[in-house]
Amino acid sequence: MYGRGRSIGAVMKETGHPQERINTGVAHSARVYDYILGGKNHYEADVAAGDAMVQVWPALPVHMRANRAFMHRVSRHLARERGIRQFLDIGTGLPTPPNLHEVVQEVEPRARVVYVDNDPIVLNYAQALLDSTPQGMTAYVQADMRDPDAILESARFREVLSLDEPIALTIIGILHFIHPGDDDHGLVERLLAPLPPGSYLAATIGTADFAPEEVGRVAERYAAEGMPMVLRTHAEAASFFDGLELEEPGVVQVHKWRPDPDDEKIRDVDIAMYGAVARKPF
Repeated sequence: MYGRGRSIGAVMKETGHPQERINTGVAHSARVYDYILGGKNHYEADVAAGDAMVQVWPALPVHMRANRAFMHRVSRHLARERGIRQFLDIGTGLPTPPNLHEVVQEVEPRARVVYVDNDPIVLNYAQALLDSTPQGMTAYVQADMRDPDAILESARFREVLSLDEPIALTIIGILHFIHPGDDDHGLVERLLAPLPPGSYLAATIGTADFAPEEVGRVAERYAAEGMPMVLRTHAEAASFFDGLELEEPGVVQVHKWRPDPDDEKIRDVDIAMYGAVARKPF
């Protein structure tokens, strides 16, 4: 389950991944996210889409930064306060330091992380996600959240993560692209099902509760780019954590989940994402 001391980088070189053709003429959510946050791994279609979205909602960069800051705080909390040493990160996106493994391995160098994404460009840059500490381990799985079996039955998952110990399942900034027609709750439940009691779910869920007109226009722009979104109410967001034990302060806007004193000061109206952390009961 844990491998035999080989680095995952070496494993990737031995087995490889099938390279998929990247359609540079069509915007992709991971690359739009990268562009708006000031990254360099995007194309003209992503720039055009990102500019159009920021034009209709200028707070979008603030919102995206807050979402990423939530991921940093949550992963650090789970590693430091809850002793979690294994992480399964769905919808990883393009590498942007500090990545999740860098955050948790700063707390615990032995931490192990499996990253999952379905965008071919993320695969091209996945080596940046594999810069693990010598004591820990990271791996990358090219798969879609809509196919949990492809994730849970992958060689990377089985080699890096042990089902004998708790695992943190992190689904950050992706559920608004998973529709009820995709069996959204069922997908989360299937990913959680094999994880042992004491595991955690950390997720963010898009909402239009605080700026319905502006966020609605952003959703229209995403839909126009072939990326339809579903924006959920607080009750709908909270339902993803049914049957789990919520950590305080529960399901809140991401900037309100245990903020650090030096975090960016943010208006509620500028955030369109709920976030929460919950434990799978014993």
